Amino acid sequence: MRRHDREVSNRKEIIEIMEKCDVCRIAFFDEEYPYIIPLNFGASNESPDLELFFHGAKEGKKLSLIQNNPKVSFEMDCSHKLITGEKACNYTMEYESVCGNGEIVMLEDHEKVMALTHIMKQYSKETTFEFSENELKAITVFKLKVNQITGKRLTKS
Repeated sequence: MRRHDREVSNRKEIIEIMEKCDVCRIAFFDEEYPYIIPLNFGASNESPDLELFFHGAKEGKKLSLIQNNPKVSFEMDCSHKLITGEKACNYTMEYESVCGNGEIVMLEDHEKVMALTHIMKQYSKETTFEFSENELKAITVFKLKVNQITGKRLTKS
């Protein structure tokens, strides 16, 4: 990272940034250009490895790309605040962000409730959730096993 003064390397601080975010963008390998999509997510910090969870349809481009190459990059950001200046070059933006890469693993049916619970906890203060069998059968759930992660922030306040 070029701007070491903005780097966040402490895992606890990175998790705190992630908890503020509401979208994770995943970049998949495609034929000519990367394919990037914003997704709702959940995270698990319970094991030594950080895992991100996502859900989606049972078919489509995203799943085809995962089958071809499960290696992805991801990005999430939050805490945006425009800082104005007297001249255009004095403008800047406060932010916090997390970037990394890892590998997608498709989850088995018996793992879906755990993953969906992590996703729900990202957006709700509740701690328990119910999912019907029909709901679980209608979706694909996958996790991103994080290999590398870094955080970055700029705060002027």
